[in-house]
Amino acid sequence: MNFLPLIEAKRDGRALTADQLQEVIAAFVAGQIPDYQMAAFLMAVFFRGLNGGETRALTLAMRDSGQVLQFPKNDPRPVVDKHSTGGVGDKVSLPLAPLLACLGFRVPMISGRGLGITGGTLDKLESIPGLTTQLGPERLVEQTQRIGVAMGGQTANMIPADKLLYALRDVTGTVPSIPLITASILSKKLAEGLDALVMDVKFGPAAFMPTRDAARELAWSIVSLAVECGVMTRALLVDMSTPHGHAAGNWLEVKEAVQCLEGCGPTDLQTLVIECAASLLVQTDKSPSLVAARLTALDCLASGAPRRKWDELIAAQGADLEAFHAKLQLDHTAPVVQECVAAEEGFIRTCDARIIGEIVRDLGGGRMTKASVIQPDVGIDRLAKPGDAVRRGTVLGRIHASNGAQAELAVARLQSAFSITPTPPVAAPLIVDTL
Repeated sequence: MNFLPLIEAKRDGRALTADQLQEVIAAFVAGQIPDYQMAAFLMAVFFRGLNGGETRALTLAMRDSGQVLQFPKNDPRPVVDKHSTGGVGDKVSLPLAPLLACLGFRVPMISGRGLGITGGTLDKLESIPGLTTQLGPERLVEQTQRIGVAMGGQTANMIPADKLLYALRDVTGTVPSIPLITASILSKKLAEGLDALVMDVKFGPAAFMPTRDAARELAWSIVSLAVECGVMTRALLVDMSTPHGHAAGNWLEVKEAVQCLEGCGPTDLQTLVIECAASLLVQTDKSPSLVAARLTALDCLASGAPRRKWDELIAAQGADLEAFHAKLQLDHTAPVVQECVAAEEGFIRTCDARIIGEIVRDLGGGRMTKASVIQPDVGIDRLAKPGDAVRRGTVLGRIHASNGAQAELAVARLQSAFSITPTPPVAAPLIVDTL
């Protein structure tokens, strides 16, 4: 196809038809449009946007670029999923997926890789020895039917358009576009054949959406289009000023997710896990109210069944359980670990999630280019949280690095992520709204 006139049309702010967008996606997946032209198109969309009809058409074209999952209709377990717009230290999907399976759901979780400073669920999972996230459609359905949950990524047969566009957006500065984020997320979710979806939409300095209003706009874009396409959807607006949990970095976040499943994880992580599970219980009429649903989810988490389901899940995807459990027992797996300590006494007022994310990325835990190779064991743990009391010498965080030079530089940068005041700050809510 001659793609140039469509690039020019979008550059000039003209709307494209559904047929044109379908043709563009089909040609790009077939290799008939080079990356540099698609990058130009993405930048035009970034600046000019897409109207509602264009966003819907793009989403469905991306969904239909590959196979759509087909689940047995006579199974009483609703098919559900959760998706986050990305955050620093955001490992909610890891403990949530097995919890949902234990609550009587089917969870075919199709996830993505890290974008910018935010970590991806697939990158975290692949830090587990032997585990694969390359599950074809038939295997995704079979595993979900058998054990209630599967966690994989796009393949050549499943939403290939999103897989290609996702990687290209990451390295062309076109990530924070509401139509492109909406299409990326919902193309995956609609391909799963879902009954219900809960969205975790972040805002703040470390999120794609910098403000609450921008996050609300994105949440509404996703919720309204998903409902229009037949998926009962709810969105939580979540503050991403501070990293979630006490760890950021792929393997370090897996360890923290396991702690959550064992009942000793960070409070903010558990709050998000329980709230997402409760929302889906209500959305699918499995619980009469959010209050009752939260109690149901908490009881299930405390039972230990989701922790056992986690081992069943990763074993089903090839993980070496003996090596995994042995790795969990290690204090660290990166070659160098160095502490960052407080230089004064007081209370943590802020812990800048953006700086934390940039440090982890630069240590090798995120992608600088499309071809970057992830270092799974680097990152930061034992992060202090806003409101924590500190004294001179209190550990603010530990750097896990590949070498001493990286660690030294990261420690200095980590120090700048914290502000300390003489009096405790006012606690900010984690979940500020729901749609």
